[in-house]
Amino acid sequence: MSRSGGGPQEIAVPISLFGSLRSELEKEVGMLPTVRALHHAGYHSGLDAAATVDQDAGGDSFGLSQGKFWARLSSYFSKRGWGSLQHRTAHAGVGILTSSDWAEATTDEIKADASCSFSAGFLSGLLSQLAGGPVAVLEVGCRTRGADSCEFAFGSETAIHDLYGRLLDGADIDSALEAL
Repeated sequence: MSRSGGGPQEIAVPISLFGSLRSELEKEVGMLPTVRALHHAGYHSGLDAAATVDQDAGGDSFGLSQGKFWARLSSYFSKRGWGSLQHRTAHAGVGILTSSDWAEATTDEIKADASCSFSAGFLSGLLSQLAGGPVAVLEVGCRTRGADSCEFAFGSETAIHDLYGRLLDGADIDSALEAL
C-alpha cells in the first residue's frame, strides 16, 4: 500500500519476527516450502521497497556512482534496523553484499540449515526493480550457521545458478567464484 507522494508505507516490527515466521512455517509446511515462501515474500516486498530507495536517491538510484549507490543502499537498511551492508565486486558478473550485524540472522543458536531467506528475496526484488531486470541473490554465508557475517552474492540468474552449482559440488566461495 502506498501513500500519496511517497514510497510504500513501512512499519517497525521486532527482529524476532523473522525467527517466529520461520519456526511457525516450518511446523506447518516443512523446511523447503518455508524457505521458498519467505524468499517469495521477501522478493515482493523488495520490489515495493525499491520506490523508497529510488526516492531517497533523488529518483535515479542507478544514476549514482557505484560508491554512492552502495552507500545509500547500506544507509537505507541501517536506518530501518536491518544492519549495515558492505559491497565488493567478487567477479566480473557477481557482487557480494556483506553484513556482520544483519537482522534476520540470529546468533542465539547455530543451526546448520539456517538462512536469511526473506532477506535474499528482498535484495533480489529490490535490486531487480532498481536495475529494470532480473538480479538473482544467493546467500553464501550466514551468521546463524556460524559464519562471522551474512554474505549475499548477486548477479545474473545464470551467474548465480552457476555459482550455486559449484557450491553444491563442495567448492568454497572463493574457488567457486574463480571457476566462473
